[in-house]
Amino acid sequence: MTCECMEMIGYAAAGILALKFGICFLTGFYRRFLCSPTNVKKMGQWALVTGATDGIGKAYACALAKKGMDIVLVSRTPFKLQNVAAEIEEKYKVKTKIIDIDFTTDAAVYKKRLEEDLKGLEVGVLVNNVGMSYDHPDYYLGIADGEKRVTDVVNVNIASVNTLCRIVMPAMVERKRGAVINISSMSAMIPSPLLSVYAGTKAYVDVFTQGLQIEYAEKGIVVQCVLPGYVVSSMSGLRKPTLIAPMPREFVASALARLGVYSRTTGYWSHDIMAFVVNMLPFGIGEKLTFDQLKGIRVRGLKKKAKNQ
Repeated sequence: MTCECMEMIGYAAAGILALKFGICFLTGFYRRFLCSPTNVKKMGQWALVTGATDGIGKAYACALAKKGMDIVLVSRTPFKLQNVAAEIEEKYKVKTKIIDIDFTTDAAVYKKRLEEDLKGLEVGVLVNNVGMSYDHPDYYLGIADGEKRVTDVVNVNIASVNTLCRIVMPAMVERKRGAVINISSMSAMIPSPLLSVYAGTKAYVDVFTQGLQIEYAEKGIVVQCVLPGYVVSSMSGLRKPTLIAPMPREFVASALARLGVYSRTTGYWSHDIMAFVVNMLPFGIGEKLTFDQLKGIRVRGLKKKAKNQ
């Protein structure tokens, strides 16, 4: 190959990179400064939030109530649901409805109940937030309660999302408006050793949601996948906010501001940076760093478990 050909190839490659950078810059500028988030109140009167009694789920319920939406709170424990419902009604002066569901059970059973309880409600926003992981990171064959825990994680993280979408979305399609927010995890972006089942289920949520967004955009439905990093919650085990682990209320305010602007997002600025760095690392490096980090968390988890026994 001649020097002239090599030079032309170099110019072409540089041109393509410059074009891609320009498109990314203009797209980012438009989304950041010119594009407005979805007005959730126009989607319908009610918002349904699963896993609504703690962390990100409760924060979504409160944020949507603050915008004037009535809230359907779905979670496992009636007592907690009643407390959150009372808190929201008192603070935001909206209606609430509580539905206690254990998502580890057969989806066919709770699907019928949800369909009955939601009759007559115009659900404009669905937040599939309920999630389940292990007690601590662990090797696949060492997961506590083994087969049952793995089945429960799959049922809670995947079956619940499928079921709720099938219940709520038909009416949205008929009205030609609605919003679906599916909560995944940053652990779904690359293999996450010692969280293989959890990360695998969240990867399903990510790819499933991207498909829904393409399928139903023309039907007037806004579909968004949120892939958060660490957030202060009972699931993460974090109690104090840091630069990379915001409080749920702060995280949700940021994520809702991106609804209708980004169909796939981490939801928060510091998580954006983390995801960018992870995606830029050479193949295998990110996985190795993740593995080492989770090994340390596993050791601490095992020590805590031994201490409590």
